[in-house]
Amino acid sequence: MGHITHPSGIRQEIVDKVVKRRGRLHAYERINPTKTALVVVDLDTATTKRMGSDTDIMRIIQPINQIAAALRAYEGVVAWVTSPIQKANPNFRAIFGEETTKMYEEEGKPGGEGHTLWHELDTKPGDIYVTKKRSSAFFPGNCNLHEQLQKLSIDTLLITGTVTNICCEASARDAAELDYKVIMVSDAMQGHAWGLHEAALATFFRVYGDVRPTKEVIRLIEGT
Repeated sequence: MGHITHPSGIRQEIVDKVVKRRGRLHAYERINPTKTALVVVDLDTATTKRMGSDTDIMRIIQPINQIAAALRAYEGVVAWVTSPIQKANPNFRAIFGEETTKMYEEEGKPGGEGHTLWHELDTKPGDIYVTKKRSSAFFPGNCNLHEQLQKLSIDTLLITGTVTNICCEASARDAAELDYKVIMVSDAMQGHAWGLHEAALATFFRVYGDVRPTKEVIRLIEGT
């Protein structure tokens, strides 16, 4: 087998180990778009504003909108997940500190920016809109997204949004534990600094599911 690189830039020694183990680069070489859901995590107005410049924001908004349009064209599902915090639990307060906790609680008040999706996202009335209580959208008791997707016979998830190494990763891992085929879309999410985005994707690729860039995901949806 020739030298295979990963289109999302995962370190070569990791790619080599995975390819040697399973005989191919990607876990899922085909998907059924009618049984696939795009899951967009925590792109509420407040969180998105903290992502940086307009260029930083559009760097992931544009691919998310492209995937959403492609998937809808093939009768797939688009789900938007937010996590407004109205009253933080003691653990959250202990971990994040009083100032940050108050910021999240203010954003999570009724009518606050933690409830509204970023205005440049291409949302549609027929999409799914859910809130989650904590990091993972698929941990039991956090959110009813799993139940809604099961009613639609969804078996494949495309995970996007923020933050790669926290809520996206937590949701993706828990979804994999529920036996979804999960693909983290590498250029349609943003992580924290210090290489945490890259580390989260590398671990997921090794152990839990698949990682692909937007252009490959769209080819999977279109079956090309």
